[in-house]
Amino acid sequence: MLRKAGVGAALLVLMMTVVGCSASLSTREQGGLVGAGVGAGAGAIIGSTVGHAAAGALIGGPVGLIAGALIGDHLMGQERRRQDQSMQADQNERELERLRRENQRLRGERSER
Repeated sequence: MLRKAGVGAALLVLMMTVVGCSASLSTREQGGLVGAGVGAGAGAIIGSTVGHAAAGALIGGPVGLIAGALIGDHLMGQERRRQDQSMQADQNERELERLRRENQRLRGERSER
């Protein structure tokens, strides 16, 4: 039981150190951190059923880290695409307005003739 508490405390200290030392975490990093915590916790629970909570946590942590980072990376890609689409829409709107002004100018010139 004491060993389980020691592993849990070590994981908690490690996670707090990573979070505390980082200014701003990206979505990928946040996903990895959450995944590592959830994976270690799930691994410890599963491992404790067979008497090896520490081994379960050591296996579950990296697996959760990888899964969380992959999910975070996917979310970052979606956000990047959304931002790119928004920028393109803004650029198209500016171009449309420029063309409208040019069209009005040309109509004005034609009516003066």
